[in-house]
Amino acid sequence: MLEITPISESSLVCVLPPPAELDKQRRLWAFAEALEHHSDIAEVVVGMNNLTIFAHFGADLAALTEQLEELWAEVEVGNHQGRHIQIPVQYGGKWGEDLFEVADFHNVSPETIIERHIAPTYTVFMIGFQAGFPYLGGLPEHLHTPRRANPRTLVPAGSVGIGGSQTGVYPFSSPGGWQLIGRTHLPLFNKTNNPPTLLQAGDTVQFVVDKVEL
Repeated sequence: MLEITPISESSLVCVLPPPAELDKQRRLWAFAEALEHHSDIAEVVVGMNNLTIFAHFGADLAALTEQLEELWAEVEVGNHQGRHIQIPVQYGGKWGEDLFEVADFHNVSPETIIERHIAPTYTVFMIGFQAGFPYLGGLPEHLHTPRRANPRTLVPAGSVGIGGSQTGVYPFSSPGGWQLIGRTHLPLFNKTNNPPTLLQAGDTVQFVVDKVEL
C-alpha cells in the first residue's frame, strides 16, 4: 500500500511500508518513469522505499494525489537493467579500522566478514547523503551491524562501510557513523564525467578483494 502525504504546498511524499526490497524499489523506479511527463509535476526524486514529487506551483495536490493512486495501481515492475560495476577494496588495517569490531559483533573471524561481504551482488537502491553515495540493497543478514555509537568526525573518501542493514561507499571525506571495513581507490564521483557519479540507481555492484591487512 502506497501512502501519499503532502509535505508542503507543492510537494508530496509517497511511502511504502518497510522493509526496503528490490521489487519495491523497481516498482518505484517504474512509477517515477511513468510520471516524467505529467503536466502537473516538475520533478520526481526516488528515495529508499519512497518517492517525492515536486508539483508545479498552483497544482491541485488533492487531485494529483487521486491520480497518483490510480497510476500506482496500474504501474508494473520495470525490467530496468543497470550496469554491473566491480569495486576493488582494501580490507582491514588502516583502510578498515572497524573490521575486527564487526567480526567480534558477529562472533566470526575478520576473514569471514570479508568473505561474506564480497559474496553477494548488490543493487544500488538510491544515491544520496553525498553526491555519488550508493545505498546498496542485498547485504546478508549475517552482516547487519549497528552504526557506531560515536560517529567519526572524518571518514576518508573511498571508505567502505556497513550501517545497519546496508553497505555503501563514501565518495568524499565527511563525518560518518558507519562501521568501516575497507577502502577503495575507485572514484565514485568525477565532475568531468557525464553523469559525474559512477553509480546510478539500478546498477549492480560486486566488491572484490584488492588487499587485506589483518
